Amino acid sequence: MADTESKDVELEVADDQAAAQDDANTVAASAPADGASDDAHESAATAEAPAGSATTEAEEDDDEEYDDSDDSLTYSNGVIEKIVAMATREVPHVLGMKGNLLHFVQEQLGAENLTKGVSVEVTDDNRVIVNISVIIEYGCYAPAIFEDVKERVTKRLAEMTGLEVAGINLRIEDVVTLEAYNESKKKFIDSLKHEDEEATA
Repeated sequence: MADTESKDVELEVADDQAAAQDDANTVAASAPADGASDDAHESAATAEAPAGSATTEAEEDDDEEYDDSDDSLTYSNGVIEKIVAMATREVPHVLGMKGNLLHFVQEQLGAENLTKGVSVEVTDDNRVIVNISVIIEYGCYAPAIFEDVKERVTKRLAEMTGLEVAGINLRIEDVVTLEAYNESKKKFIDSLKHEDEEATA
């Protein structure tokens, strides 16, 4: 009876040792797999890093090529001022730019500097601030003219140059009736005719 119990104990111990060995083998087998998995993750991360850096380097090369380009497009202030002045004159009830009655009669006939009464400032972010001085028709609502000038100038600058307007300052220099404008225009034309007659006599 004692021998039988001894064999049973030995069998149970052997079974326990076999189970422990199986567990150890399982752990040993899984450890390399986990390590391999970590190595795989590291390899993937390493593989991703060069690809990302290569893209960044390519983008930097593109930027450098663009910066090194000889192509450029710039505008003189005079061009921008002329566009602004011509756009302002398209607005109804604007009779002329800064100056007296004779000046804006002359400019209507092309005898005066078109950019008179206009100045522009370029901001650090390449937008423009426009300052305009005008003579408007007597009896018209100045705020409405201001809105029309802003809309027309902004549209023309965007269409012709692509420049964005940061702000428009409009100064009303004078108001003149159409009758006074037409009378001054007639007198100016008559004076030009008289000078031509004297020159040819």
